[in-house]
Amino acid sequence: MISAVAGGATALYVNNYLSNKGGVLSSSDITTQWSDEAPKAGNHFTAYQAEQYPDLTYAAENAVKAVVNIESIREVQYGGRSRGYDPFYEFFGIPYGGGYGEPQTREQRAGGSGVIISEDGYIVTNNHVIENATKLKVKLNDGRTFDAKLIGTDPTTDVALIKIDEKNLPTIPFGNSDNLRLGEWVLAIGSPFDLQSTITAGIVSAKARQLGVIPNELRVESFIQTDAAVNPGNSGGALVNTRGELVGINTVIKSSTGSYIGYSFAVPETIVRKVVVDLKEYGVVQRAMLGVRYRAIDDLFIEQMGEELGITKTGGLYVNEVVEGGAAEDAGLRKGDIITSVDGKKTNDASAMSEQMAQYRPGDKITIEYTRNGVEKKTQVTLKNKVGKTDPVTADTKDVAEALGGKFSEVSKSMCEKLEIRGGVQVTSVDRDGVLAQSGVKEGFVITYINDRPVTSLKDLERLSDNVESIDGIYPNGRALRYVIVK
Repeated sequence: MISAVAGGATALYVNNYLSNKGGVLSSSDITTQWSDEAPKAGNHFTAYQAEQYPDLTYAAENAVKAVVNIESIREVQYGGRSRGYDPFYEFFGIPYGGGYGEPQTREQRAGGSGVIISEDGYIVTNNHVIENATKLKVKLNDGRTFDAKLIGTDPTTDVALIKIDEKNLPTIPFGNSDNLRLGEWVLAIGSPFDLQSTITAGIVSAKARQLGVIPNELRVESFIQTDAAVNPGNSGGALVNTRGELVGINTVIKSSTGSYIGYSFAVPETIVRKVVVDLKEYGVVQRAMLGVRYRAIDDLFIEQMGEELGITKTGGLYVNEVVEGGAAEDAGLRKGDIITSVDGKKTNDASAMSEQMAQYRPGDKITIEYTRNGVEKKTQVTLKNKVGKTDPVTADTKDVAEALGGKFSEVSKSMCEKLEIRGGVQVTSVDRDGVLAQSGVKEGFVITYINDRPVTSLKDLERLSDNVESIDGIYPNGRALRYVIVK
């Protein structure tokens, strides 16, 4: 079993959630933190370079100063009696999930870790450490405590950025996780079981691991795997190399007990750095989409599909689908093409490809090499965001599908004929706290209009960016309703 390492009682398990400057942080600030030269004090060891145990004291003594303990405080409501279902409220689109009696509120506390990346108080951590928190407290290595504010989150990578109001703080410079080698020594630093400033050591066991543990359909997973001991409370803490440079953020463990028994996993610096810059500059991550669905051509692929497709050797990514109107389609890519490299980097692994694409923004131009019917080709692709645009999005830009709070599917042709509609998007599930739930919309409802604009497919839904003010549609029993969103 795999479990995400949150703090204390909030350790997440896969079967539960499958179930250097003060002032403004910018892209240039982070880039200049990179260092390819080892500090004068200490040595950079890799497994093949020395027979003796490496000296990790320089990295430990310097990096530990910039790793903090984060206390996440959530307000949890309980109690109250539901008044139950009433068709009167449904007819007028009025929520009917209220209750008799006053619900009670209590505080729920959990712990995690974070890494100071700028002298003026920006701290990177995991999204699951601070998710749904109403208050955040940060305790420094020297014992000082500060209230923190949330800057932004990215559930697709499980990365978040928070800030405290303080100057001249110790920081950890960014390294380069692409340069990590198998067998290289690394340190994990955090606050497991509320034991602040705990340091453990291990080696890089693997790179570009994809585990399927981030609970987001657009998840980006390409973990660094190590055997450094990581436990509940380590989440959001630093993974550093022997130079004391940040190469990852510790995130999950593989365990049958919820505690460390062998391997831990970290979000690589290449992803963290880009997410942090986006959150600081835009408030949201600028996610670039290639617009294809692909599968790695490995031994299993050859066994299952090789004969049918005429593919006899491994290597590259087979294009299963090209998204209509996407960047790849515009560049001339087709189903059946085999992508062999992106900007000169070989593409033999799906998770490594995911990590590389996570470093780009909409509007970036990349060069893709591919083969079609055995012929090598090359094309330039201008990347888009998920709604097919190249403009940056901001925190104020509305994702309608996300704002509605639910999951959707396109309506079948037979249902369209039965309901006498041109098309629509059917609600397959409703999130408890979303707009749909608050408006009284139930599963099965077919959305045909939003803000009086027709919705005939999922693409129509994705293209909308306005605040949702009205929803029109019809239930499978033929009952048409209009829901007006009251804010």
